[in-house]
Amino acid sequence: MAIMASKASTGKSVASDLFAERFGDRRTDKLPATLISFASHLHALVIELRPSRDEWRAFLNLLIDIGDYSDTRRDEWMLISDLFGISALVEELNHCRPPDATPNTSRGPFYRDDTPERPLGANISLDGKGEPLGVSGRVLDLDGQPVRGARVTTWQANSQGCYENQQPDHQPEFNLRGRFTTDEAGRFHYKTVIPAGYPVPLDGPAGALLKRAGFPPRRPAHLQFHIAAEGFETITTHIFDADDPALGSDPLFAVKPELIKRFRTGSGQCELDCTFVMVRMRQEGLR
Repeated sequence: MAIMASKASTGKSVASDLFAERFGDRRTDKLPATLISFASHLHALVIELRPSRDEWRAFLNLLIDIGDYSDTRRDEWMLISDLFGISALVEELNHCRPPDATPNTSRGPFYRDDTPERPLGANISLDGKGEPLGVSGRVLDLDGQPVRGARVTTWQANSQGCYENQQPDHQPEFNLRGRFTTDEAGRFHYKTVIPAGYPVPLDGPAGALLKRAGFPPRRPAHLQFHIAAEGFETITTHIFDADDPALGSDPLFAVKPELIKRFRTGSGQCELDCTFVMVRMRQEGLR
């Protein structure tokens, strides 16, 4: 049986093209096209950086360590996606909204689907630790009309910068979490405490790598919201403390001007009032 000679698989200028040829007529299908694009960019990066064999092996070992460190409670790959700005980019590409609408941000690892429903005005600080903060808000559509019955889920770190599910032995279950339903005017309100900023996890391989490179790890203080209403695109977003010095270096790239609010008003009380603007879902068949 004759063996057909193949094109040389060496040569830095053609390696990615040869990889693409392996897929034949399927190279334009979505999965092959994705793999071809990934390989092309990776080849270009290798050509640019020219790693030694030992450096490339060290990189592959890092990928192995990241996988080994991940489990059902902690996703180190998602942390990499967040810290490299990929999660923020995916949100931006998939939620292109009008300028007046509230922008989406990454949900992060501390959200809980089972957050309990609470009555308007409830205090979600179950241990009472921290400086009190009153939060009020309204949910509107693009025309400024109230969105009644919107489900507003909120979660946050405590005054030490820790979430309840990070400290199950030190914080009450569902501390600083609540789900509220907007009233006829699209409003909601509740009581909580001022959150503290916190560093992203640095004890795993992702954090160790970025720490060694001098990457700023601290997230500015914020509240997080997940807002859902029938007929509207769901909002997942942050509200950041305007007085936090880490606003300009958020490692998750979530800070946007319209999401910055002042938590301390100067009146002796800490109050936050925020407005969320939802976009109606596009109807099928309409462009």
